[in-house]
Amino acid sequence: MSIRLRPSNMARVVAVCGMPGSGKGEFAQVLSESNIPVLSMGDMVRAEVRRLELEESPGIFGEIAALLRKQHGEDVLAVRLADAVDSHRESNSIVLIEGMRGTAERSVFEQRWGKEFFSLAVAASADIRFTRIQNRGRSEDGDRQAFEVRDTRERGWGLEEIITESDFLIDNNVDLETFRKSCHSWLESFTNHE
Repeated sequence: MSIRLRPSNMARVVAVCGMPGSGKGEFAQVLSESNIPVLSMGDMVRAEVRRLELEESPGIFGEIAALLRKQHGEDVLAVRLADAVDSHRESNSIVLIEGMRGTAERSVFEQRWGKEFFSLAVAASADIRFTRIQNRGRSEDGDRQAFEVRDTRERGWGLEEIITESDFLIDNNVDLETFRKSCHSWLESFTNHE
């Protein structure tokens, strides 16, 4: 595999990771409101479910994500997303990838963008995450058992490892306003530090 070198004036890439319900989407929303392009890895799985015309249910998104990884490799979503990220890098200073979930994905991003790639983890307790998941009402969310199955599956992809080894960490065991302030503070610091 050859690594393409990028001009030094291109955007930095940040991938946000975290366990289900930790607040990755809210972090992405804050950055989007600041005119930073956001590309979602979860949206790619949701699009595949629609393409296959499958009924949206709590287990189907995880099954399709696992199937894609089994058929095309653990890094399939990262590989598919990388060119789209590069197209946004040409006219932005920061591009956000929402929902990095494993070590294979991180490896693709590190090889592709080198020192211009950063990871950020959002952390929250299991009970807080489950409550948030119940309140958001997405079709991929289910009961506590489905929540635990999903946690276990994503841990198997190396999610805990990339959370632990992330460049930045934002605590989200807090209320929404406090978390959003933390996101804005992080963004201001990151933007002002070259």
